[in-house]
Amino acid sequence: MTIDLTRRTLLQLAGAASLAMAAAAAARAEGNPQGVGPTYASRTPMRVGMVTLRVKNLDKVADYYRDVIGLTVMARSANVATLGTAGITLLVLEAHPDAAIEPRNAAGLYHTAFLMPTRKDLARWLVHAASHRVKLSGFADHLVSESVYLDDPEGNGIEVYADRDPSQWQWSEGSVKMAADELNIPDLLSLTNTRVADYAKAPDGLRVGHMHLRVGDLAQAERFYHGTIGLDPTRRRGGAAFLSSGRYHHHLGMNVWQSQGAGQRDDATTGLVWFSLVTEKQDLLAAQVERLREAGARVTALADGVEAIDPWGTRVRLLKV
Repeated sequence: MTIDLTRRTLLQLAGAASLAMAAAAAARAEGNPQGVGPTYASRTPMRVGMVTLRVKNLDKVADYYRDVIGLTVMARSANVATLGTAGITLLVLEAHPDAAIEPRNAAGLYHTAFLMPTRKDLARWLVHAASHRVKLSGFADHLVSESVYLDDPEGNGIEVYADRDPSQWQWSEGSVKMAADELNIPDLLSLTNTRVADYAKAPDGLRVGHMHLRVGDLAQAERFYHGTIGLDPTRRRGGAAFLSSGRYHHHLGMNVWQSQGAGQRDDATTGLVWFSLVTEKQDLLAAQVERLREAGARVTALADGVEAIDPWGTRVRLLKV
């Protein structure tokens, strides 16, 4: 099968008249060159583990993450689907058929970002997406990474991206330089055969590289995720803040672009249920728990860590692995 991967085709999938428009659409959504071992995002003291979403149509959404992202369905019942890669759980979907779709101006999930092990993997995935006519919402070169944006069938945002080598990231006074420039699609696609879709499933090294949340107040969000959880600020711009562990460009993005002033989330709606931040360091987890208790945060003990609730009701699990 010959795949039409002209610039026009990709722009049609993204609903944009130009690559500059596609980059602008991605602007608000915001490596490991050999592909051996964990990416930089997973070698830091703390990293994103997995994500749980509440969905109306379990079969439709689970099939999307299987067929579009390439995740393996590891377990499936009438109420829950567990997906991942290489035996590692990355995404759990919980069925709530009567749930209302969470509004875009509520606090909650902005996007889940799936990090490809290599740039070539991102190119292969883009060929796969184009061959299956997957609707895209934007492309962007963020300087530290290259990204493609899309939404699942219930409007949950997704980013699929590949990092540039950390040696190319530009830091100044603790802030990393990021942008939302036009993605050089021809250069990206030069890494693979655009006439053959060979992306049968997600590569074993695929992980959730970062989470991006909608919050009601940026300063309040920073106090919780930086001051209490312990992620370090890496960049702040125009209603958004980015934080990370171990000088990754960001494990967590937060913005108020649509959600300024949002109140408590409604648990009867779809969207993010919880996500995890994992660490191998017991002292790091103990320090997090102590800060949470000192701050008077709502904390629930788990077998391998704790679950805390941010100011808008988003649950984050702090786990030792």
